Amino acid sequence: MFFPHGVIALTTAPDLPRFTLGRVFTAWSLDPFLTVVTVWVAGLYLCGVLVLHRRGDRWPLGRTLSFVVLGMGAFFFATSSGISTYDTTLLSVHMVQHMILSMLVPLALALGAPVTLMLRTLPGTSSKGPKHWLLAVLHSKVVAVLSFPPLTLALYVLSPWALYFSGWYDASLRSAYVHEMMHVHLVVVGAMFFWPLMGVDPVPGRVAWPFRLVMVFLTLPFHAFLGVTIMGQDAIIGASHYAALRQGPMGSWLPTMAADQKLAGGILWGAGDLVALGFFVVLFVQWVRDSMKEAAREDRRLDMLERRASLGTTSPE
Repeated sequence: MFFPHGVIALTTAPDLPRFTLGRVFTAWSLDPFLTVVTVWVAGLYLCGVLVLHRRGDRWPLGRTLSFVVLGMGAFFFATSSGISTYDTTLLSVHMVQHMILSMLVPLALALGAPVTLMLRTLPGTSSKGPKHWLLAVLHSKVVAVLSFPPLTLALYVLSPWALYFSGWYDASLRSAYVHEMMHVHLVVVGAMFFWPLMGVDPVPGRVAWPFRLVMVFLTLPFHAFLGVTIMGQDAIIGASHYAALRQGPMGSWLPTMAADQKLAGGILWGAGDLVALGFFVVLFVQWVRDSMKEAAREDRRLDMLERRASLGTTSPE
């Protein structure tokens, strides 16, 4: 079935069995496009790590595990496991997917420092070749605008409102293309917000430590307010789609649309605050470590100046 302009229609299997926690791990449905994206991104990262090892350079194992296993692994899990199979059947399952893609995946990818890896492995120099192209992109005006902290914060907190209170979410339930692009959008907007805050990669938009913590705190009320709004409103998100599902065989086990929506809003509220607070703890630990390193560097500088001063005031006998 096709929609105008060649947009492929997205359909939900009319006879999926009752959703359980076990179905998350057994009811897999691979998305061809997103699976290829996962394999290519993870493969290119591992190739970069291999290049470093072959020339005798070290690359932290934690960064590789964060990017490949936690980051791309979570992306693949959210878009191909039972979460993906049921994400158009239950709004609450979609909300779990939303939180994984918009928060967990961007955080893990940022901790993997892929930009640093590319700068260390791409051929060329700062004036020519692929490394030069990467540096040109990082220093371009477009990237400077897209990484502007107030803009990334606004995009991050307003995108969910636009998704659930416009025709965007309904369109994602009808079109496979819109559905896939929604997944990519969640990761990209999350990366735009979290990447500069992590401060691991040399990307534009990084702010001073106190303001990083402030920006994370600013997201908490927005997630909570959106979750509470979804829980309390009478209008059903994706009403026509979910009502049609309840007219078929799945109507015997599907919860009421109102109950499912209340659960979805609670997941958005609770999971959003939980992940944000966890990220705040990570940032605070990094801030303390950086402060300790800076203090150690300052102590060494003062010791060196003191030694030079003592040598300069010592007269030869």
